[in-house]
Amino acid sequence: MTGLEVRELEAFLVLAEELHFGRAGERLYVSQSRVSQLLRTLEQRVGARLIERTSRKVTLTPLGADFLAELEPAYTALRATVDNVRATARGGEGVLRIGIQGSGSEYLTEAIELFRHRFPACVTEVVEIPLADPFGAVQRSEVDIAAVLLPMGESDLVLGQVFSEKPQMLAMHKGHPLAARTSLSPEDLAEFSLIGVRGPAPHYWRRAQSVDVTPGGRPVPVGPGVGTLQEGIELVAAGQGAMLLCHPTAVFHDRPEVNFVPVTGLAHSRLGLVWHRNRETARVRDFSRAVAAVS
Repeated sequence: MTGLEVRELEAFLVLAEELHFGRAGERLYVSQSRVSQLLRTLEQRVGARLIERTSRKVTLTPLGADFLAELEPAYTALRATVDNVRATARGGEGVLRIGIQGSGSEYLTEAIELFRHRFPACVTEVVEIPLADPFGAVQRSEVDIAAVLLPMGESDLVLGQVFSEKPQMLAMHKGHPLAARTSLSPEDLAEFSLIGVRGPAPHYWRRAQSVDVTPGGRPVPVGPGVGTLQEGIELVAAGQGAMLLCHPTAVFHDRPEVNFVPVTGLAHSRLGLVWHRNRETARVRDFSRAVAAVS
């Protein structure tokens, strides 16, 4: 294939994901009219329409959907092959942008050190991911790979190495009657107003980070919603609610006004590496292997 043909395929893949010519052009660093031109040329080569465009929306035709299903894995494999050869030729040069939600874990620190040792020519950049938007940075190509709290059910993302399975902790103000306890049961959560997460995080993910009813059927009062961990900790310190946190985050945010008490009987929190299905690279896989080696 010529370079122009590859660009046509790239334009189709991005447009199929965005379903918006303007956003597709922004991602491809070309004008909206250029995206339209690339699509028309590709459709002429195929001999049929792949995209339906009206004044209100952009959709895939049935043939376009079939074409996308076959093109995505082939294109991803092709890019991975090129990335592997390029990385070998350059000794692992480039940049790997790693997103971390919250404080991450000790495994991530070790994995980053191991990755840097294995690929000294590759620059690693660590980016903090907001609590309320665990997957957005990967979906918007702001990071190459991210370590986030699970679950993860996004169809456009890949779930890689799962690690740091730890008991959940309840952050509460030190003046709360149960703050001196060495552990809590899920039934005890009914005694607190639980701070939740607001924002663009998927509903299933937000529900997994909180509890609205105990196993015994007692309702758990709903506290304020926050968009960042820091907001949540500040509300806890002010006595305006309690917040469930994973163990590494609780250790990282230790402060005098807040007690962290483990909650036995709840499912453990877990972190997972995620990356975009269409933007997998050799360095992404190498970092996933580094996390697997230390966890």
